[in-house]
Amino acid sequence: MEKVILLRYGEIYLKGKNRGYFERLLLANCKKALQNYQCEITKSFGRYYVENFDILETDEIIEKLKKVSGLHSLMVANKIPTDLNEVAKLCAEAANDEGTFRISVNRADKTIASSSPEMAAYIGGVVLEKHPKLKVDLKRPDQEINVEFRENGFSYVYFKSIPCLRGMPIGSSGKGLCLLSGGIDSPVAYFRMAKRGMHIDAVHFHSFPYTSLMAKEKVLDLAKILAEYTGQMRVYVVPFTDIQREIHEKCPAEYMITIMRRMMMRIAERLATKNGCLSLITGESLAQVASQTQESITVTNSVIERLPVFRPLIGMDKEEIIETAREIGTFETSILPYEDCCTVFLPKNPVIRPKLEDIVAAENKMDYEPLLQSALDNTEIVYIE
Repeated sequence: MEKVILLRYGEIYLKGKNRGYFERLLLANCKKALQNYQCEITKSFGRYYVENFDILETDEIIEKLKKVSGLHSLMVANKIPTDLNEVAKLCAEAANDEGTFRISVNRADKTIASSSPEMAAYIGGVVLEKHPKLKVDLKRPDQEINVEFRENGFSYVYFKSIPCLRGMPIGSSGKGLCLLSGGIDSPVAYFRMAKRGMHIDAVHFHSFPYTSLMAKEKVLDLAKILAEYTGQMRVYVVPFTDIQREIHEKCPAEYMITIMRRMMMRIAERLATKNGCLSLITGESLAQVASQTQESITVTNSVIERLPVFRPLIGMDKEEIIETAREIGTFETSILPYEDCCTVFLPKNPVIRPKLEDIVAAENKMDYEPLLQSALDNTEIVYIE
């Protein structure tokens, strides 16, 4: 008998003739996640198997795999050659002495003549012989014993299914660029698009000395947390001070946030197209703040010329976003008290429903193209592993 970890994927089953591509990509991502552990990962008939690993590292391996997008669930299982009597004996040895139980059988090996219900009944009978105080409960058992009879000639017995991220394998949906601030929302937006299989780099706008170097480090710390789910990424740190100062000096105060975001989107699109990103991602949630009304989003979006802008949080409320931030481990870092550039020169009464013609007239008071190019030329690239 050998301890193995079974890996199950979900949505990939829907991919038809293209499924092999997604399976190979997911397998490669699993191997990358466990590259620092001595183990073997193989695929057979819709299952992945982690074998020949150090039992003492089981919990660490599980935590790594739980962060691999595309995996539906995993199970720590006992692996034995397929023999119904031996499987039943193993189940009986593992069963509780009292309470209720259920046997669940997956007969993936169709060469076995008996049906799944027949094998479950037989195994249950052997368990009851060894533990006469046990009772069968098919709805809410105290213990569920799962058995998979696989096509590879082995059977797997396990007791718990551990949920994973689900979604699609990273890299299967192309590449995007996320506008990453030090707040709660944008890291969650990054995570949700990565979960759909997108490889994502990030761009952060930094206004030193109005924002401290600690604010920049906070964003890089958030990127390191996100990289645990997505693998390596690049963070483009854009110097935004000169642009922000120019906006403050030449534009009406109530338009500052809207114009600032338009400048950010221009820079982000140019970075994205230069570096092979096919989309932009923001952490906007409808009506959360003045810059996230329908009118503000429309005005901000109007500067984008070529790329789609994904807003995965658009229909989420703040509590839902915070809940996800806690789950992925970014919340405590996001609430550290280091301001980002969006809070610098923040007007008392930002416009809620801006009109495009008014915003264009206001920003045309600036000669902003040289400022944008200077920001791009002086962008720092930080590599996150």
